[in-house]
Amino acid sequence: MKNYVLLFAFFLCFTSLFAQTPKKSPIDNEKPKLVVGIVVDQMRYDYITRFWNKYGQEGFKRLINEGYSFKNNHFNYIPTYTAPGHASVFTGTTPQNHGIIGNGWYNKFEKKEVYNAGDDSVESVGTSTDAGKMSPHRMIATTVADENRLFTQMKGKTIGVGIKDRGAILPAGHTANAAYWFHGSDEGKWITSTFYMEKLPNWVNEFNNSGKAASYIKTWNTLGDIEAYTESGPDLNDFEEGFDGQTTFPYDLAALSTEKNKFERVKISPFGNTLTTDFAIAAMKAEDLGKDDHTDFLTVSYSSTDYIGHNFGVNSKEVQDTYLRLDLDLARLLAALDEQVGEGNYTLFLTSDHGGVDVPSYLKTVNVPSGYFDNEEFETKLENFVEEEFDNADLIEKVYNSQIFFDYTALQEADIRASDLENALAHFILQYPQVNNVYTRTQMQSATFSEGTAQLVQNGFNQKRSGDVIMVLKPSVISYSVTGSTHGSGFNYDTHAPLIFFGNGVPQGSTFKHSEIIDIAPTISAILGISNPNAATGTPLYIMLDKNK
Repeated sequence: MKNYVLLFAFFLCFTSLFAQTPKKSPIDNEKPKLVVGIVVDQMRYDYITRFWNKYGQEGFKRLINEGYSFKNNHFNYIPTYTAPGHASVFTGTTPQNHGIIGNGWYNKFEKKEVYNAGDDSVESVGTSTDAGKMSPHRMIATTVADENRLFTQMKGKTIGVGIKDRGAILPAGHTANAAYWFHGSDEGKWITSTFYMEKLPNWVNEFNNSGKAASYIKTWNTLGDIEAYTESGPDLNDFEEGFDGQTTFPYDLAALSTEKNKFERVKISPFGNTLTTDFAIAAMKAEDLGKDDHTDFLTVSYSSTDYIGHNFGVNSKEVQDTYLRLDLDLARLLAALDEQVGEGNYTLFLTSDHGGVDVPSYLKTVNVPSGYFDNEEFETKLENFVEEEFDNADLIEKVYNSQIFFDYTALQEADIRASDLENALAHFILQYPQVNNVYTRTQMQSATFSEGTAQLVQNGFNQKRSGDVIMVLKPSVISYSVTGSTHGSGFNYDTHAPLIFFGNGVPQGSTFKHSEIIDIAPTISAILGISNPNAATGTPLYIMLDKNK
């Protein structure tokens, strides 16, 4: 009898095991209804840690406390500019593959300088100026937003928003429903191009006519007591460009503006970020993003941070105030997402397109090696050297973005080998006191570099679009004015960028494990279960994704 009881008990246990609800497989996980990709222009990683104690609880702190932060995230190419940055974040690859090698570059086939998003085949929509003649046609790879559109049979929407045209256009990709950017000048309108549509939607016209942009032509003073801004340098210093010579708070934007540039002042103030948030929320509501079963994309580029960094420098009170105000804008955006899409129904990431260097003229005062590179003087010396060495002044066609382009017709006519000119120039340029490295086209095409500056240069080298000799300046040496900050190098102050994931499919945590900017798009693809962008070379950030298993 005892054996029968034991057998019956075993049977009950056995059947109960199989009666349990099986675990969902990874492909059964509910996808986010909306992906929000945020790029903060010129945001160094240390803006999170430096200003941490001044942030509120609902912006940066909410993202980090509830999301996953990659604390050692870097760009893996040179040059670190805005257009390559936005393209690399969303394509999951470097300029070597997506083709956006700068904000602009010299097109050696057309014999002219070109702008990354410029497109004369389209027309402006929303303005009578040429500010809308833009498209992503020069970016030769798909973005993760493109892949989502393809996966959903074009049912998932994509909307790109940014003060800068390139910040709106490149992230949204080739298949976007719309990309909108802000045309300042004396108009103050959000515009687009015929690449996307023939006329602005009613909601955009209503926003443009609301007076919202004009409401930000006002006085910019610090959000809090300026004496409490101890995480940045003194308000009065010699390292800022300012507004028409004014470099201390408060800034009366109306008084500092002319009729022709009144909306430009908004862009170079934290109110440009606030206006971007206003428009992004309006777009999310008007386009019903995240309201159906097909994942939508909203890309948001905060550009005013870059304008202010260039103007006032990374150690300025103005930069600190801008980030404290951006913190409030992020909190407002998150609250709108919670209300519109629902908490837990969206996935968001925040990163940067590059960092920024401390003003070299300031670094000199504290004995940090730094300096300035005079492009005009360099080009004159370069031309003189080529003429003396090769008895020909026509061998150099263009010097642009620290790259030297050869005139191959002149080389052929003079019976001079390109390799001889390469080697001669490399040796000459390396003698320049502010130059750290020089690389040639032959090196970039015949070798594979796996580390160091050479790898960064190679990742940014596009065979068809890049020059024949590339030079890299020493740390904290820039070609710029003696006031304000810039970027573009492969050093940590330009490559170390924040990366925070938040929301659906994202566990709470952080890591100091090295990650790269090109890993973002494949990670979002993994969360959505869609193809990687077609030229992606990054890999999904499994250290975060595997925590959900």
